[in-house]
Amino acid sequence: MAAEGPRSLFALSAAAVSRSMGALERDVWALPGHLLRGLLPLLTVFRLERAEGAARRAGLSTQPIWRKLWDDVMKTRPPNSENITCWRKKFLETFFSNVLHGVLDISSDWRLNDHHFSPLLHSSPHVSQLTLCNMLQGAVELTAEHNQKVLENLAGSLRILKFQHLLSSDQSIRRSLVLLLHRLIHHGSVSQVSMYSWPVPDTVLLVLILSMSAGFWRSGNALAYHSSLCGLCREEDKAQSQESAQERAERGPRDERERSDGGNQKGTPRAPEDANAEVNGCGADAHLNSVLSGLRNPPLRNQACNEASSKVPCDHTSFQGGSSPRYLSDQLSCNPVLRKTRRRLKSAVGKKRRCLRQRRGPYADPEDLYDFVFTVAREDNSGLLDKNSTIEGENAENWTSSSPGSPCAGHAGCKKRGGSAGIFSLKAARRFRSVSTLELFSIPLTGETCRTLSNLLSSWLSLENLVLSYNGLGANIFCILSGLRALSRRSDCHLRVVRVSDVFSHMPCMELVHCILSAFPQLHTLSVSFDLKNQLEGNRPEGNPSCSEAEIPESCLEQLEIRFPREPLHTAFLLPVLKASKSLQQLSLDSATLPSSQELGLLLEVLRECNPNLKKLSFHDVNLAEHQKEVLLLLQDPVLQEITFSFCRLFESSTTEFLSEIINTVKRNSSLKSLKLPGNRLGNHRLVALADIFSEDSSSSLCQLDVSSNCIKPNGLLEFTKKLEGHIQQRGGQIQFTHLRLFQNWLDQDAETAQEALRRLKAVCSVVNDSWDSSQAFADYISVM
Repeated sequence: MAAEGPRSLFALSAAAVSRSMGALERDVWALPGHLLRGLLPLLTVFRLERAEGAARRAGLSTQPIWRKLWDDVMKTRPPNSENITCWRKKFLETFFSNVLHGVLDISSDWRLNDHHFSPLLHSSPHVSQLTLCNMLQGAVELTAEHNQKVLENLAGSLRILKFQHLLSSDQSIRRSLVLLLHRLIHHGSVSQVSMYSWPVPDTVLLVLILSMSAGFWRSGNALAYHSSLCGLCREEDKAQSQESAQERAERGPRDERERSDGGNQKGTPRAPEDANAEVNGCGADAHLNSVLSGLRNPPLRNQACNEASSKVPCDHTSFQGGSSPRYLSDQLSCNPVLRKTRRRLKSAVGKKRRCLRQRRGPYADPEDLYDFVFTVAREDNSGLLDKNSTIEGENAENWTSSSPGSPCAGHAGCKKRGGSAGIFSLKAARRFRSVSTLELFSIPLTGETCRTLSNLLSSWLSLENLVLSYNGLGANIFCILSGLRALSRRSDCHLRVVRVSDVFSHMPCMELVHCILSAFPQLHTLSVSFDLKNQLEGNRPEGNPSCSEAEIPESCLEQLEIRFPREPLHTAFLLPVLKASKSLQQLSLDSATLPSSQELGLLLEVLRECNPNLKKLSFHDVNLAEHQKEVLLLLQDPVLQEITFSFCRLFESSTTEFLSEIINTVKRNSSLKSLKLPGNRLGNHRLVALADIFSEDSSSSLCQLDVSSNCIKPNGLLEFTKKLEGHIQQRGGQIQFTHLRLFQNWLDQDAETAQEALRRLKAVCSVVNDSWDSSQAFADYISVM
């Protein structure tokens, strides 16, 4: 007992010190490391976070303490826990989210209950990703006046903003969301916006998030914040005003001379366009056409006009697409209501041309949000759009059309107007900072929403990663492609990663790959994935020739992933892509059917000749049972470092000799680092045979082996382990094998034998497995047969 006395005394002393940290903090941080080590676990979260510097100076790590805090407070195992490098950040980031959403009571643990500790304020600097859910209560809380400092911290630390399971919200909640997005994206550090699982999206809310993520927002009354404008915007406006004043002062004498010369020539100081407007109304028509084209056309059209103006004289009587200002003016002059509307729009446009930001007021107009998202003229202005549907259709065709061979050229899906959701004015908006990654998962996108997204994409220069997953695009894929093609024509485009996946494919996978790569040869990663083939896939609209016929320029593609909806892999379409992708490093082909061995042989030949940098090759759910020769050729490739044959039925109709050939080929290949064979029915005897890859006469450098889902039983795994141990002993303990994956095997049939095998394996390499119930899995398999 005497031996335990000092430890108890130390524990009592440490507990007393921890309760008086307010007065003793500075002295405690100066304690020797062996004393500080015993004190740290007794501190509250507030003091522990402040102790990081002292612990580091003493050579101590607080990671075990934060990990224990996680286990005690969160009471869950985080996903991918083996990859967590900083438990302090992980705890505080999750703590922030749980407190924000009201799912954690800080009084539940004494370490959280410190009167100096403000949960949101002190944990916010550690938050790099945040998820907002349901009714966006978190957005309301974060934009509350008492949380201004929290919002400032998030603006500096937050990188990823996620929305999940959103519901419709009222105007006040949307206004809070606007303030939040403006601060975190436009004046913050958020670089990625992701949205998940929104079965029935609120169109206003969805377009609002998309538009602000793209950097567009009308910076006016909608950004009034507690009776004052955004301070950062106000500072920018002040700086711009000073610059403008200086420019006007410098330009003043020159402008005075020009006005004098103009007065001598025309007899009036009025601008030519104003004078012309009084004579025949063409000035108003031009303004009106500008507004309407802004509602329908992406910025690319304006850019194209600007580029053309430097080469040819500007002719206001001819307008691209056959819809001229004079023609529109004639239509207006025939209707008194439209003339009245024209006058109103002229006045509104004139104000916007002077300065949008001069009209800001301290209070927000409750209709600002709706106006910006939809930008549809109310009352008799709506009649203007309805009665000029012919003109609208022509302009819609202009912005959806692109280069010859485009699948979206003149497609009806891009011209059809089912409502106002897709009408989005970029002219009325100010451009702010935008995010570089946009991800949309399981969010149905209507035609109007796709047109809005296409419009945004066409000028989203900062966008580097685009992920569209299970959005029910259908024919609207052409509209998205139109926006991407418009973006590709911008020299300062940064898009490098595109991932598109859905249930049904509206066009063949390879044709979609051709379309994207022909427009974006600078892409680094392209992933196209579909579950099922659309029965109407062959019904191509007129004027949309196949993209697979277009020539693909040499690309920068490094990673290509294609999941076919059970359609044949025609190398005639894939080979041009591979030949144009000299930098390709990863290729993944999923769920394709091979018409013949010749097709696969051609593929391998092109890979060897045209893709010398290919390091990773993956086949998933591709029947390779009759392609044993090609499989062996791949395994002996001197460049490939990772090969995956996942659920490829490798041994369905093979002989014992084929397995021996595989083993001998891998033994001779010193470049192969990873071999993944999940779902190929290896069984016990083939697994045991694979241990010979590491025999004494092997020159293999294999580090990782994946034998998941291969009907492996505990006795077979134990035998494999013993054989592997024997080979390692023969090689003097020198082996490069480091990782073994064993997911979803029948190891639960003999728990004791399985535990012995795993224990011995873990002394040799890192083993990743799961507690899989094979009996239940078999029952599920039988139930769906």
